[in-house]
Amino acid sequence: MSATGEVTAGQPGRGRRVILWRHGQTSWNVERRFQGTTDVGLTETGVAQARRAARLLVGLRPDAIVASDLRRAANTAAELATLTGLDVTLEEGLRETYAGVWQGLTHDEIIARHGEEYTAWKRGEPVRRGGGELETEVADRAAPVVLRHAEKLSEDGTLVVVSHGGTIRTTIGRLLGLEPHSWESLGGLTNCCWSVLGEGVRGWRLLEHNAGTLPEPVLGDDD
Repeated sequence: MSATGEVTAGQPGRGRRVILWRHGQTSWNVERRFQGTTDVGLTETGVAQARRAARLLVGLRPDAIVASDLRRAANTAAELATLTGLDVTLEEGLRETYAGVWQGLTHDEIIARHGEEYTAWKRGEPVRRGGGELETEVADRAAPVVLRHAEKLSEDGTLVVVSHGGTIRTTIGRLLGLEPHSWESLGGLTNCCWSVLGEGVRGWRLLEHNAGTLPEPVLGDDD
């Protein structure tokens, strides 16, 4: 504990940590095609990314792993489970944003067909992209899942949550108490990178964001 009485990372009593880890690369990521809840698997590159990231994350000594039940997240989580011996709990509530008719469209097709809707979303307006979920509705279902599993940890425990770019961003925004219109200020996660939330005396704090690699383009639904 610091001289000011604040809990600091790396010392006894640092509090619980939540690592929000985005899945590895898929073919639709490469094609810049909106996935949403479509169950697209990992590419060979995505599997390699997951294995590399798992070797780094195991050093953070996770106590529990929970993942979206979509294959790209579940298979990413499985790589860490292999190294840690932990079971993976699959949760439908951690799926990516459902985006209706946007799903399966490329980035360029979305802009061409739904340009006004896309621009309004980027401005931070509440938009049902493709007739799907609002970002606040994604947070409504995902954040409680994270908190429920975090509450099971010991006082210094670490939870790894394997999910999707948009879902992770909205969950971070909700757990930090940010206003929804400002969630876009949190940059997107590169495939198989992660963010770390730490439990402080005034709630959750963002300790790291988009960690795990040198900066690369973000390919996915949240770019």
